[in-house]
Amino acid sequence: MNNEFFSDEDPIEEKLPYPTRPMYFPDGTSVEEFIIPEEDKEIVLEQLYPFSPLPKLTDVIYDLHADKTFEVREFRVTWEHGMNYLVSPFYPESGGTVIDWMDENSWVDDEFDEEDFNDDDFGFTAN
Repeated sequence: MNNEFFSDEDPIEEKLPYPTRPMYFPDGTSVEEFIIPEEDKEIVLEQLYPFSPLPKLTDVIYDLHADKTFEVREFRVTWEHGMNYLVSPFYPESGGTVIDWMDENSWVDDEFDEEDFNDDDFGFTAN
């Protein structure tokens, strides 16, 4: 596949030129999954990944829904509702799509100890 495949249309809405197979969900329903050759994975990722920076195929990503990590090259693409969906390898079990992926290196621990703060730290005064 090459970049010329995609027209001026949004690449999400233009069906990829690969054969498909059914991807089954635990409830028995299925969607079409593209069979993407390894040598085309990078270009497909470039076309469908909606964020910046683009991860490398060798990067390890965390799927929030599955609570598991995977190597980016393991991504899957489905055709559903007239669109290409970039999904995690755990999609059939957990439903994790690209918006649920996190780079483990950018994970921020938002927990804090409330004893470390008091209202004065935030400019509040007690009434």
